[in-house]
Amino acid sequence: MSGKGVDLKPGDKAPAFTLPGDGGSKLALNAFKGQPVVLYFYPKDDTSGCTKEALEFTAAQKAFDKLGAVVIGCSRDSIASHDKFKTKHKLSVKLAADEDGKVTEAYGVWVEKSMYGKKYMGIERATFLIDANGKIQQVWRKVKVPGHVEAVLAAVQAL
Repeated sequence: MSGKGVDLKPGDKAPAFTLPGDGGSKLALNAFKGQPVVLYFYPKDDTSGCTKEALEFTAAQKAFDKLGAVVIGCSRDSIASHDKFKTKHKLSVKLAADEDGKVTEAYGVWVEKSMYGKKYMGIERATFLIDANGKIQQVWRKVKVPGHVEAVLAAVQAL
């Protein structure tokens, strides 16, 4: 079982979502119509790679704000976990909780992974750049954190 039912590409309409967000907020894709949205999926709050990625997006927050872009991080962690993660690392990005996994599946990032020979299902680190009209402009899969935020920022600037 690969979990790879969906392979979204640039030009596709971004799957709509409404998820609980950190701090008691609601994050809905259609609420950001008219703005670019950077939707990044990450495996787990407060793990090394995910923390580094969130810190780098936070460091670039002002640059994204200047471009009118919204940055949303999404994992299957709970809101309580997101709130702790955000407070601990002083994150400014919005965090969405996809506890039932519907959004990670709609975006095709819930995949079979393997660690130490053991196979399990998990979130593939991936980022989707969605334009002001809700169309996917760019997709980064199997993201390596170093240099990723700069690449996403450059793509937002090019919109």
